[in-house]
Amino acid sequence: MLRPQPGQPFPSFSLLNENERVVTQADLLGTWTVLYSYPKDDTPGCTMQACSLRDSYEHLTSAGVQVIGLSPDSPAKHRAFREKFSLPFSLLSDPDHVLSKELEVWVEKSLYGNKYLGMERTTFLIDPQGVVQAVLPKVTPKGHVPALLKELGRLGASAQAHT
Repeated sequence: MLRPQPGQPFPSFSLLNENERVVTQADLLGTWTVLYSYPKDDTPGCTMQACSLRDSYEHLTSAGVQVIGLSPDSPAKHRAFREKFSLPFSLLSDPDHVLSKELEVWVEKSLYGNKYLGMERTTFLIDPQGVVQAVLPKVTPKGHVPALLKELGRLGASAQAHT
């Protein structure tokens, strides 16, 4: 399976969020969606990334964009992470890596010469019809939001979000 590319529909999925509510690709329809994958709740890089999205959340939502995080953590861990850092967006739990594998973000990584499987930080920009419009692979926690805002601007997401 190949990672969805711009112009392709975002794949079907059914995952639990932090409130143990089932979220599907139908929940992405009708608005622009930023779906970002990240390795683990409450770790330094992931916290920096989530807090930068939190700090830009009002700007994003006023442009008609919803934000959704994706990691292997449980709904309970997501709930605690959201509460601890006042994150205003939903976090999806993918403990079996079903969607992560389909998105090709569950990948082999290396740390100090040790290879392991883990989540790659990648962001998908999905239009109101559920079609991928941009993929930002291997984003850094610090550079994520500036790259995201630039790409949304390039796509004219705010203008199209209300059509």
